[in-house]
Amino acid sequence: MPSLTPLHETYCKWDRTPPSQADVLEGLAQLVTMRFSDVVHDLIKNIQREILISIFGMSEQGSKAFHKQPTIARIYEFSYNTFFNYGNYLLAPTLRSIIEKFPRLHDKALTPSLHFLVGALNGVLGDYLLKYHNPMALPMVVYDHYGAVQKGELTGRVTLLVHGLCMNHLEWSTNKYGGIGEKLLSQRDHNTMLYLNYNTGRRISTNGRSLANTMEDLVRRNPGITSIDLIGHSMGGLVSRSALFYGKQNMYQWIHQVENLVCLGSPHHGAVLERFGFNIQDKLGRFPLVKIIGHIVNIRSNGILDLRHGSVRDDDWEHNDARIGDMDDNRKPAPIPSHINTYLVAGTIEFEHRRNKTRHVIGDYLVSVKSALGEHPNPRYQLKVPDSHKAIFYGLNHFEIQYHPLVAEQIVHWFYPNSEDKAFDQIHEFMLDLESLEGIALT
Repeated sequence: MPSLTPLHETYCKWDRTPPSQADVLEGLAQLVTMRFSDVVHDLIKNIQREILISIFGMSEQGSKAFHKQPTIARIYEFSYNTFFNYGNYLLAPTLRSIIEKFPRLHDKALTPSLHFLVGALNGVLGDYLLKYHNPMALPMVVYDHYGAVQKGELTGRVTLLVHGLCMNHLEWSTNKYGGIGEKLLSQRDHNTMLYLNYNTGRRISTNGRSLANTMEDLVRRNPGITSIDLIGHSMGGLVSRSALFYGKQNMYQWIHQVENLVCLGSPHHGAVLERFGFNIQDKLGRFPLVKIIGHIVNIRSNGILDLRHGSVRDDDWEHNDARIGDMDDNRKPAPIPSHINTYLVAGTIEFEHRRNKTRHVIGDYLVSVKSALGEHPNPRYQLKVPDSHKAIFYGLNHFEIQYHPLVAEQIVHWFYPNSEDKAFDQIHEFMLDLESLEGIALT
């Protein structure tokens, strides 16, 4: 069966504009008819092989011979063709008929729900979507505070917020909380809030290079920009660090205008769950169920793989013998330029006066406290950030620290240390009084 390429599809979008609603429908159609099916094909074959070897005691050679038997091969091919044809002749035509019936979908921007869907798919399959020019592959785009693509002239102080894995530029606030951007705007300084949206399934270092280029272009087109602040949540903090590394390496102008870098729950030394998942595969792979699960989770994107140790440079991964890499931490140092004020925020689900060692290791469910604060037993990897530039928020999970008002107040306190605004001290004292009830405190 010949494999399809994007040129065989209804259309192929390949530019730097955000996807439209029509792009999402076409992208889903391609997803169920193109080479992603080969991933499913190989996955099913690997799972079947593991069942034959691990459960039925068949040898590797025997399992291969079993799959080559004419009857088995015909059954397998029939099953695969049925799956492929279901997408090719039912799902895809249905999705494309919607596009044909409603051509205005080409001009309609994504709704928040579609942004959520596309962001999540890019986090899990973003490298695949990019490789095959799928219209859902997100370009790197800068948005303004009101959710529109940034177009106007920029002057004064600019703050760029960079989201984390599987997320999007709209998730910096909730119906309950206005978020960090809203709080910084309330300082009445001449500042502008910008929000990055990008494909989180790409390598972190690849996104870092793209962000460095994007910021250089932004500064050259807007000479009135006087200073830049970067705020990254989770993977966004690593992408920001990577951008600073490559920006300095390329002697870009924008690097000299960066004053502050804030990383919120960023796995500077890796994410607990990614390392745990790899360790399970590596150490317990001889058990049938674990090995089968391993084949499934190996579909995860390169961006997720980079979270194992917090890799922000190309040479952290490009010489690996296999895509999956290994358990050893072989990262190269990526120091933050010394003129930049770096601030690190960690969340933890434990309460301040009820310490639990297990919860301290788990941290905010995804990132440990030490990893978020850049602390490492090897001085080579230490981020060397002073304690006054670190904050731990007790009782907050990984996603709450992205928009919680206490975190926003802390950032304001760091950015405007001489401000006459007393709100930070007042809220801090108030929360300490309620600590036993709320379970949230700040250090």
